[in-house]
Amino acid sequence: MPITTSQLKKKFIDFFVSKAHKEISGKSLIPENDPTVLFTTAGMHPLVPYLNGEKHPAGKRLVNCQRCIRTGDIDEVGDNSHLTFFEMLGNWSLGDYFKEDSIAWSFEFLTSPKWLNIPITMLAVTVFEGDNDAPKDTEAFNLWKNLGIPEDKISFLPKSDNWWGPAGQTGPCGPDTEIFFYVGDGIPGKDSNVKSDPKNWVEIWNNVFMQYRKKEDGSFEELAQKNVDTGMGVERTVTILNGFKNVYEVGVLKELMDYISANSSSYDLNSSRIVCDHFRTIAFMAMDGIKPSNLDSGYIMRRLIRRMVRKFKQLGLNPIKAVNDMYSLVMEVMKCDYPKLELMYKESVQTIQDEVIQFEKTLERGLKTIEKLEEIDGKIAFDIYQTYGFPLEMIQEEVKKRGLKINEDEFNEEFKKHQELSRSGSEQKFKGGLVDASEETTKLHTATHLLHQALRIVLGDHVAQRGSNITAERLRFDFSHPDKMTDEEIKKVSDIVNEQIKKALPVTLKEMTVKEAKEKGAIGLFESKYEEVVKVYTVGTDEDFFSREICGGPHMQNTSELGSFQILKEESSSKGIRRIKAVVS
Repeated sequence: MPITTSQLKKKFIDFFVSKAHKEISGKSLIPENDPTVLFTTAGMHPLVPYLNGEKHPAGKRLVNCQRCIRTGDIDEVGDNSHLTFFEMLGNWSLGDYFKEDSIAWSFEFLTSPKWLNIPITMLAVTVFEGDNDAPKDTEAFNLWKNLGIPEDKISFLPKSDNWWGPAGQTGPCGPDTEIFFYVGDGIPGKDSNVKSDPKNWVEIWNNVFMQYRKKEDGSFEELAQKNVDTGMGVERTVTILNGFKNVYEVGVLKELMDYISANSSSYDLNSSRIVCDHFRTIAFMAMDGIKPSNLDSGYIMRRLIRRMVRKFKQLGLNPIKAVNDMYSLVMEVMKCDYPKLELMYKESVQTIQDEVIQFEKTLERGLKTIEKLEEIDGKIAFDIYQTYGFPLEMIQEEVKKRGLKINEDEFNEEFKKHQELSRSGSEQKFKGGLVDASEETTKLHTATHLLHQALRIVLGDHVAQRGSNITAERLRFDFSHPDKMTDEEIKKVSDIVNEQIKKALPVTLKEMTVKEAKEKGAIGLFESKYEEVVKVYTVGTDEDFFSREICGGPHMQNTSELGSFQILKEESSSKGIRRIKAVVS
């Protein structure tokens, strides 16, 4: 029987709920107060504080589906498996069960007739082979063997294959066991396993056993709280279980491919796949409040839109109409899981279409620049690429019409320099671990709550958080507002924040349902299920509060601990989004 993405997600959640897990909502693509990454890249990302020992309001056993973005393989998009946006199923144990239950439940979910009903003969696993840092994982090997996985289908692999983390220089990490499905012809023979025959086995699930912490000196110590963190990619798993050849036969991607096929005047498979991948990614970025810009996540969104527009033109599609039609498709197919797609319909479509129009104008200016040139060397070609978003092949087409040539080696050399500079800047900007709970960042995190409420008082209730980035030195707060703030408005906001600091208001935490949080006047991202328990931080007393917000923490206990607050800069982040950088001292 074929299985759909919705069916897989429901089965996975239902199975782990039956094992006493609490379902929690997926979080935004914009990581909360994490300066190390631009996007939520894995299901565990929003749970890092709890993997580090903080108590989760839903308990020690959790399960969910998390939307993710990874841009590392963006040049591979268009092949059979790589995607920029994907959904990740995961279940977690926060200091509760460990290897035995984790492996047993994975085996049950995959093989039981009640759940996925996969024949054992089609499965193989890998476990950690051990090294100087940690021993060979014979426990995982024996657990799989006792469940019925043949010894010849269990492979020991090194740390490069079967070890997770840490995400930063230090932090939780440990061995993992990965589960693979056979995609070769017929039934795998005895000599076929992941180690000996990797091309015929595809990973569908990864169980990470976080039992160590990597220290600053590079050594490892046992964790007091041992965790389990698993991940199953929705699109990849559905593709494999249905015997499909590629991920574009799955869910909304298939709907988008069918739309392009029916409306394209010059159909091309690779271009169609790139458009489908990029558009779904862009739609979810817009849903989460990301706007195209020249900074951070907004820059990635801009790049994706520009590449998509070029592919639209190659396919003979009207970009403006296609954006509206394709967003409607994504919304209709996925709004059951993501109702915010429908709530954000007008704003998201407008955001994408505005960027399309702007890029088309940029392309026109770029063409006029090329027309004026009598010769184009590699450096000039790169300048056109960088300024107008023209890819090399597009520049080549234009100069060919004029009987000119480009020195591609020079262009590639300039491009390489650009990549090195970008990578160097990125490493400086995002170096460090996933979680920094130092006193400095905790003060700044608390200050964002005061800033958020002060902005709403001065500018209006339309102000909503659109991103936050906190380092030990400063806070950066993005918020919705159409106009540049005046000097008077900036001073008013600063004065209000400092007034609350002088009042020495208590900062308290209470756990409550989303419904209760709304009734008590809390603000925040209300994406969680109505009955889900969340953390609510109140600045002030329960009856007379200055700020009340849904947030994961951490925070100071009293506003007086912040010292004083100063806004360093107010600027545009993207259209309709302003950005404030501030410090406390």
